[in-house]
Amino acid sequence: MSAAFDVVVAGAGIVGAACARECALRGLKTAILDAGVVGGGATAAGMGHIVAMDDSPAQLALTRYSQQLWRELESELPDDVEFELCGTLWVASNEEEMGEVGRKQSIYASAGVKSEILTSKMLAQEEPHLRPLAGALLVPGDGVLYPPSAAGYLIREALRAGAQLLAPKTVVAAGAGRVQLDDGSELYAARIVNACGAEATRLTPGLPIRKRRGHLAITDRYPGFVRHQLVELGYLKSAHSIETDSVAFNVQPRRTGQLLIGSSREFGAETADVNHALLSAMLARAQAYLPEVGDLQAIRVWTGFRAATPDKLPLIGPWPGDGTIYLATGHEGLGITTSLATAKVLASTMLGGSAEIDATPYLPMRYGLGGVDPGSHGSPRGAEMPAPERSHV
Repeated sequence: MSAAFDVVVAGAGIVGAACARECALRGLKTAILDAGVVGGGATAAGMGHIVAMDDSPAQLALTRYSQQLWRELESELPDDVEFELCGTLWVASNEEEMGEVGRKQSIYASAGVKSEILTSKMLAQEEPHLRPLAGALLVPGDGVLYPPSAAGYLIREALRAGAQLLAPKTVVAAGAGRVQLDDGSELYAARIVNACGAEATRLTPGLPIRKRRGHLAITDRYPGFVRHQLVELGYLKSAHSIETDSVAFNVQPRRTGQLLIGSSREFGAETADVNHALLSAMLARAQAYLPEVGDLQAIRVWTGFRAATPDKLPLIGPWPGDGTIYLATGHEGLGITTSLATAKVLASTMLGGSAEIDATPYLPMRYGLGGVDPGSHGSPRGAEMPAPERSHV
C-alpha cells in the first residue's frame, strides 16, 4: 500500500492529535499514525493540567496562548474530557516563599494572567486540609482535564475535518517525504510531523531530547478533600532540574472526587517499572503539605515518560537535517497544556504564515544548523546535552 498526503502526523497523543486537527482544519490532506491507541502513551500518563507557567518568557507565552485556546474550546468539549476550571494555588511554606508569590504575581500580571495573593488565613479557608502555611498565589483561570479523552476529542475533530487515522501502525522510518510502516507499506508527504514524544529520537536521530520518567498516584473518591490544584512554589525548580531526580508537591482534584498525586522526575530509566523509593518520597512530600492524605486509599500507581530538552522548551517547527520533517515534541510535563498552541504554531510555520506568538524560541534550529555533528553522539551541533545520570534513589 502507498498513499500520498499533504501532512503525515506520527503520534496520536494529545500533541499529535492537536496538530492533525489543525492541519485538517486548514485544508491539508492529513494522515495520523500511531502504534497504539489514541492518547495511550505519555498523554495517558499525564496529570492533565491546563496552566500558565512562568519558568521563562517563552514558556509563559506558549502556555498562556494555549490556555486561551482551551478556554475557547470549553463549550464544545464532551463531558468525558472532564474540563474543570478549579484554579491553581501556588502554596508558600514561609515568608521567603511569599516573596516569590509577589514576584510570580507581577510576571503573571504582565502577561494578562489574573491572580490573587492569599494570606495564611485565607488559604486555610480555601483548603482546610493543608497544614498551616504562609500563604499562596491563586490563579483562578487554570484548569484540569482528562487527557486521553481530550486527545480522543481532538482526533475525532480531525477526522471530521477530513483526516485519516491509521492505527495501530508502527512507523519504522521517516524522512525525505516518505514514511515507512512495519507492514511494508509507505506513505508520502511533503510534511511529516514527528509528534512521538519521548520516542521522537527513534524516527529523527539527533534530537536534543532525553526521556524523563514520572510517577503518579490516584486515590479513591473523596469529594471536596481539595478544591484547587495545589502546587508548591519549588515545583518549577524540581520540574526543570536537568541534573537530578526530584519530587514536588502537586495534587489535583478530579471531577470524580479522586485526588491525582504527583510529581516525580528521573532520568536514566528505560522501563515503566515503579521506582518505589522515588514513589515513597513523592507521597511523603504530598503528606508534608496535606497531612491527612496519608489516611486516604490510593487505588492505582503508574509511570510515564516525558520528552525533556536542555532549555526546557519544546521543539516546534522544521528540522534542519531534513526539509520534510517537522517536529512537535520535547514538551516535558506541559504537553497537555501546550498542545493546542503547538498545533497553531506548527501549522503557521508549515504554511508560511505568522502565529499569534513568536515561534522563534521553539524552532529546532536553535540547536544549530547543518544536521548532526558525528562527534556529538547524536546531538545537533550547538546542543549541550547533560551526560546520562544514575538514579539517586
